Amino acid sequence: MPLGRVGMVDGSAAIFRAEIRPASMEPDDGATSSDEERAPTGVLMDDDEDFSAYADARWSNLVRSAVVLGCTLDEAHDLAQTTLLRCYTSWSRVRRADDRDAYVYRILLNCHRDSRRRHWWGERPTDTLPEQVTADPTGDVDAADAVRRALADLSPAHREVVVLRHLAQLSEQQTATVLGVAPGTVKSRLARALDQLARSPHLAEGRQP
Repeated sequence: MPLGRVGMVDGSAAIFRAEIRPASMEPDDGATSSDEERAPTGVLMDDDEDFSAYADARWSNLVRSAVVLGCTLDEAHDLAQTTLLRCYTSWSRVRRADDRDAYVYRILLNCHRDSRRRHWWGERPTDTLPEQVTADPTGDVDAADAVRRALADLSPAHREVVVLRHLAQLSEQQTATVLGVAPGTVKSRLARALDQLARSPHLAEGRQP
């Protein structure tokens, strides 16, 4: 369930805690709001602060990664929030992970794969893409659209490796861990993806003669 999109989650933990809080945790009639605030343990409050700091720092990159994976901006926000909600509900495991970013990006990819299987959203490959109407005279929108089309031509596996290596800036070994493949497979997939992008007709106008 989308949590209500936010440009960035100020007070992230409070938002996610409210989303998952069971009715049994509602305060009794005689309980005050300060009583409720004191209920979590110090460890939980530390977890909340740690999660909020992490979510604030990674939000933009998670959204950009989702866009490159093929989501619209609204879908990217939903995917990033779904990812962070799953992280929040198991934050003790996330914070103990040997590589926190690799762990979180694995969750992002799993959420995206689930969404494609369930058809929550789904940009489908097609020979003819609809025209994008824009009033932007600078050409920036056209350039962004060309990149989006070029990325859409990549296979899901190649698009994932581009996201992990160039947007998430994970190392070759980290990317291999996230994808569950050998580092050599990461290297070959990335090489093929970059070669395909270099030859993409959608990016032809931006190339030097």
